[in-house]
Amino acid sequence: MSTKRDYYEILGVSKSAGADEIKKAYRKVAMQYHPDRNPGDKAAEDKFKEAAEAYEVLSDADKKAKYDRFGHAAFAPGAGGGGGFHNMNTEDIFSQFGDIFGDDVFGSFFGGGGSRRGGGGRARGQRGSNLRIKLKLNFEEMAKGVTKNVKVKKYIVCSTCGGNGAKDKSSVQTCSTCNGSGQVRKMTNTFLGQMQTVTTCPTCNGEGTTVTAKCGSCKGEGRVYGEETITIEIPAGVQEGMQLSMGGKGNAGERGGMPGDLIIQIEEESHAELHRDGLNVAYELHISFIDAVFGTQVEVPTIDGRAKIKIPPGTQSGKIFRLKGKGFPEVQGYGKGDQLIEVNVWTPQHISAEEKTMLEKLSGSENFKPKPHKSDKSFFDKLKEAFN
Repeated sequence: MSTKRDYYEILGVSKSAGADEIKKAYRKVAMQYHPDRNPGDKAAEDKFKEAAEAYEVLSDADKKAKYDRFGHAAFAPGAGGGGGFHNMNTEDIFSQFGDIFGDDVFGSFFGGGGSRRGGGGRARGQRGSNLRIKLKLNFEEMAKGVTKNVKVKKYIVCSTCGGNGAKDKSSVQTCSTCNGSGQVRKMTNTFLGQMQTVTTCPTCNGEGTTVTAKCGSCKGEGRVYGEETITIEIPAGVQEGMQLSMGGKGNAGERGGMPGDLIIQIEEESHAELHRDGLNVAYELHISFIDAVFGTQVEVPTIDGRAKIKIPPGTQSGKIFRLKGKGFPEVQGYGKGDQLIEVNVWTPQHISAEEKTMLEKLSGSENFKPKPHKSDKSFFDKLKEAFN
């Protein structure tokens, strides 16, 4: 299985590159591998799509931050998808990013072919905006992964007109200015001779059609505000603050434009007994002085339920036990954290007269005097060992 290349490497920019530098770099790479410049070259077409995927992520602040933190794993199918350009053709790419190149640029380079946005150069409406939601998950859901059906209020495609914004089929006519091409061409005399330039049709905004009578339900927008139930696949190992992206699940675009993305921000629901530290889980266990002396067997809570552990005789307060593999898994990875159990010996705060007498008799015994062994680790050593 091939390994995906680093997005920054694809565009030839550093991680500190700003939006303008990323845009400029993408334009350069896309121009180099543009299908019209490399007819029949499958390798060039793949690099063209690869550059579009990289730009789609790095040009979006939310997706860029997520990529910087989790790499390609953040856009794996289990993580809600990402760019998705591996399933798109070049027409789809220009439908979304054609404005970056400029119509006149492609007109001069490719003999008036124009920007290949959508079907033969026609743009489809206006892209919908991204939508952000928060999703709260408990420890078990974050550890094992979960499928959530979430009702999201957003702009959806108008069911009356199907998204074209027209009252009926007869209300959609071919644009008389561009004759349905979505573009207008003009010849300009330059010192190099005549040059043909291609620009977006000002009458239909590149759509190739005009609406003579608007849809009564959406007032010509092609979308209405409503509600959609979206199935979200949450991968195992997600953490508080992590953001997942679902391409095309944001607000619907105007008049058939591409939909935006849905950004899901993960929130952690606190656990009654456990605490999270990265991939590890921590639990504070209180035992009695008697159990610490004689040893005992106790049940402790874990992400998967309850587990029994043995407390050996003479256990000191501050002792940390480790349950291997009982923590959180890595997102799209193979590593897994542990559960750390810190023992605290409970000191009675109220005792009876009889108990006091018994303890006073024992206080003089040599066995009850503190005698820490030189091999015993300090508090700081234990912390360093437990969380490294």
